[in-house]
Amino acid sequence: MTVTLTTLPTADRPRERLWTLGPAALTTTELLAVLLGTGKGGRGVLEVASCLLEVSEGSLRRLAQRPRAELLQAEGIGPSKAGRLVAAFELGARLAREERPPVQRIREPEDVVRLYVGRLRDLQVEEFHLLALDSQSQVLREVLVTRGLLNSSLVHPREVFRAAIAEAAAGIIVVHNHPSGDPTPSAEDRAVTQQLAAAGRLLDLPLYDHVIIAGDRFVSFATAGLL
Repeated sequence: MTVTLTTLPTADRPRERLWTLGPAALTTTELLAVLLGTGKGGRGVLEVASCLLEVSEGSLRRLAQRPRAELLQAEGIGPSKAGRLVAAFELGARLAREERPPVQRIREPEDVVRLYVGRLRDLQVEEFHLLALDSQSQVLREVLVTRGLLNSSLVHPREVFRAAIAEAAAGIIVVHNHPSGDPTPSAEDRAVTQQLAAAGRLLDLPLYDHVIIAGDRFVSFATAGLL
């Protein structure tokens, strides 16, 4: 009996398993099935994927090394599916060759300034950015939270912490600019910082610092004792 996706319970279908459990939980056959999308000629996509692996002795490397014309001769593989395979293998090869970007580690406010001064120093509007950090103070993700009008930028804790929670961050730093050239915290800056600090305590995701950049000057809330 041919196993097709329609005969499988929804929870057991490769694409659903990928989204539910993550790609690492799938077998190589299931991952190939997700890539191929559909079967052909009465053969289910899982069967087509399994046959592809069988003729390559179960090796993805051997499968990737097969000539494109050979892929087109495989049962159930047409130009569209062969094209997806070739593109996927090339992406994998490029990923393997790509150098990992240097890890940014934040040890002091000056590290934040070095990271952001070039992009914030000359802006004519305020931008509010988030740095999500791991337990070693390495940057997991940078997020532009909001871009506002001159001297006005509205920030909601939900928008700030959403990305940090998604990254399983250990803590956050926020940074924004003052187009006026004066880094002195405004009443709004102080209120936003206290709101974020309070939300961080509730979420057990502390706000380590709030850095304001204005031209070549800056103010760190942590250094100034404002946190």
